[in-house]
Amino acid sequence: MTLEDLELMPEPEDGRLLTAVDPEAPGYPGSDYGLTDEEARELRWPLGPMKEFLWPWGAASFAIGTVLLLMTWPFIQAYLIPYLPNSEWAYETSGIRQLQTQGYYGDGVHVCIVDTGIDRSHPDFEGLNLVGFRDFYSGDHDNIRDIGEDYHGTLMAGLLAGNGTYVGAAPSVSLSVALALGPKGEAGQADRVALAIRWCRISQDVDIISLSLGGNPEDGMSNLQSGTVEAVNEALDAGIFVVAAAGNNGKESTINDVSIPANILGVIAVGASTSDGSIWANSSIGSAIDPYSSEERSFPNQKPEVTAPGVRMFSTASTEITPPYAYSTGTSDSTVIVVGALALILQIHGDAMQGADGNFDNKEMTKVKRALANSSLDGQLEDSTHSNKAGYGELDAVAWLEEIKIEFNLDK
Repeated sequence: MTLEDLELMPEPEDGRLLTAVDPEAPGYPGSDYGLTDEEARELRWPLGPMKEFLWPWGAASFAIGTVLLLMTWPFIQAYLIPYLPNSEWAYETSGIRQLQTQGYYGDGVHVCIVDTGIDRSHPDFEGLNLVGFRDFYSGDHDNIRDIGEDYHGTLMAGLLAGNGTYVGAAPSVSLSVALALGPKGEAGQADRVALAIRWCRISQDVDIISLSLGGNPEDGMSNLQSGTVEAVNEALDAGIFVVAAAGNNGKESTINDVSIPANILGVIAVGASTSDGSIWANSSIGSAIDPYSSEERSFPNQKPEVTAPGVRMFSTASTEITPPYAYSTGTSDSTVIVVGALALILQIHGDAMQGADGNFDNKEMTKVKRALANSSLDGQLEDSTHSNKAGYGELDAVAWLEEIKIEFNLDK
């Protein structure tokens, strides 16, 4: 039987859904449609005449329409921007907006983003406090720009510090940007990311390093990965918080841990969640074993530690496109949301959390991670079950702040 000999039968639950059937097939009884059997039969459409209409005239019209849509899309998109779904849900569900309503936007906290750069000319960055930029890709330090084909660095910077069409997680932070990834997001030279991390630590003296990047743990320790691990450990030893993407390999059966350097003990590894609170399917799975010590990971350092909004995140993009906005999905995005929440917490209680020496030592950083684990929506006590994909649970910045008060005895 050929395609032309079939009929299209509407489904009783939704008449817009059509099923191809043999004309001799009885189909659904009329009672399923609230009709007689004869009336139900008349609902069916012969496919042959429809095919003749669709080909070639329907196909030609579709092709012409597609070309016209592509030609006019920049103008259409500019008109639609005010009506397109934004990512307000991400800032609301994570508790970030609640802290912002109390007047906290990250003032006095210094964050360093290692990525593809930043499009400084974006209108949403007009009030951005960009205190440092360094080009580890080509050495063109005076040319502040984003070389990413998908504007990855600008997207991440917008989620953190955008302040225009929408408000990012911590728009008042002091921001340093290290251009260390190539156009496709690749690291390229083995020491590029490591050099960028050391620049964040030494030259910029930052509070938080945001790493929306990672290497495949199944590839073994390449020069890039070993150098990056060393640089990250140096930053942690210096009292700098490092937040890194867990990775987008959740569907890869051959990969059994979060990305490097998210798999390092002291790093906060972040998975991605959706607007309904479920875990993004591609969010990477953590191993029970620490690859560096070969020992079993334990609370609060099991991987990943937390999940945060990371699917269809609306953010700033290159000013070379109109309008200069785009959507992004992945653990890169969720990493920046956690960085923003941490920046707000450090603004509120950072000085008291550091203690008399004015620095975060390993014990104090562990308290911060323990507070994060206990405050997550699924987090309970120290002996609670950890999910190798969802971590201790979903980010709740308000609850994290409350747990910080408990861990550091700040109410006394």
